Amino acid sequence: MVELPAIVCNSAGIHCRPSAVIIKEAMNYPGSIRVTANSRESDLRSVMSLLALGLHQGTDLTIRVSGPDEQSVCRKLVDLFQTHFDFPPRAEGEPPISLEALETSATPPQSPS
Repeated sequence: MVELPAIVCNSAGIHCRPSAVIIKEAMNYPGSIRVTANSRESDLRSVMSLLALGLHQGTDLTIRVSGPDEQSVCRKLVDLFQTHFDFPPRAEGEPPISLEALETSATPPQSPS
């Protein structure tokens, strides 16, 4: 068994999209993967279980892997939990989308009078 600490780095925490990336990585692993945070534990085969941990930016967690190649699997999961996810990905050097841009793009077009 390998146990490593991690800190959630994503500014929005581990919400649906990052959890899907993490679960996808863990899904086919034949061993056991458990994450502990906030005095609760999750099996990384369940998105709902992971989301229920309420992992916000800065949350300390422990990843425990037991099975084949456990060291590299655990390190990969640490890397994922400590990733600054950006959905959708931006091009190199492209600034974040501003609230003003979102409001403008969400405004329905005016019909001609």
